[in-house]
Amino acid sequence: MKMKRIGTIAIVFIILAALLVYPLDTYISKPGGAYDLAPLVEVVGGDQDDAGTFSLMTISLAKATPASYVLSKLSDYRKLLPAKNVRRSGESEKEYNVRQKRLMSDSQVNAITVAYEKAGYPVEFQFDGVFVMNVLEDGASDGILEAGDKIVAVDGVPLKESKQFFTMIEPKELGDKIEMSVERDDKSVEVAVTVQEIPDGDGQIGLGIRFEEDWALKMEPEVVFHTSNIGGPSAGLMFTLEIMDQLLDEDLTKGYRIAGTGEMLEDGTVGRIGGADFKVVAASRAGIEIFFAPDDDLPEEVRAKNPDARTNYEEAMEMAEKIGTKMEIVPVKTIDDALAYLNKLTPK
Repeated sequence: MKMKRIGTIAIVFIILAALLVYPLDTYISKPGGAYDLAPLVEVVGGDQDDAGTFSLMTISLAKATPASYVLSKLSDYRKLLPAKNVRRSGESEKEYNVRQKRLMSDSQVNAITVAYEKAGYPVEFQFDGVFVMNVLEDGASDGILEAGDKIVAVDGVPLKESKQFFTMIEPKELGDKIEMSVERDDKSVEVAVTVQEIPDGDGQIGLGIRFEEDWALKMEPEVVFHTSNIGGPSAGLMFTLEIMDQLLDEDLTKGYRIAGTGEMLEDGTVGRIGGADFKVVAASRAGIEIFFAPDDDLPEEVRAKNPDARTNYEEAMEMAEKIGTKMEIVPVKTIDDALAYLNKLTPK
């Protein structure tokens, strides 16, 4: 009888553990936090004595468990996202994380470029190799190259120019071996890949990787980011404002606690992002006074097909009204819109 009771208790614990920790193929999104950018972005020798702050906003994204899935159904401040809405088709968890870090890196490059141009400082682009975004399962590079690798030389020839990598591998034939020098986790690695048919590639041959050209920026003064644990492109607007604030003698914050979201594009446009509504919740909880939201355009045909579609600004305003925050929600289409608003702001 005693053994039976112990067995019953063990089964109950196993069931509870499964409910709490078993990962589903679904993600849960919820409000994250507000992070003062001054400790995260450093313009070497830049102005650091401003009274106010610029902050980036985050959302929390995690795999659902059976228990957290049910709780999310009962909460207004959690969203359930199918894996296909988060990861690309065939993309592993690691490759997803690499892509998010890459998006963050690209947003930093654009933020520097736009900020330095607005502040009157030159920047110079330098080709810096080929970045591996993902590796096809059962492809030529599977088990040899990894997402996040940077290829810097092919067959002993350093990559120094745009399109050079494609030009060197395009003539290769089935069975040819390609030797590559790779930077991986701050180490140099030598690998060799034999060209073979691409899985589901209709007879095409190749390395079985998706890659992007990598570029480095040269600027004076230098910008150093301390954001290794944050991914995605949505901090671009706030990066741009923080960099400008440190480059210029004036205090762009005017003494206010300012946050916002939005991708920074090369031409200064503020791009649409996900989770604008939850970022408003997080900003309000953190005592932010002013919140910049992308005022993206939604064509009428898109609204017709998706009646519930909202611009980021509309999402932000709806959530601000719902939670009754006193925080000012400011629509911005470009970096100039944000700067114009700050210029008219009465200093504290």
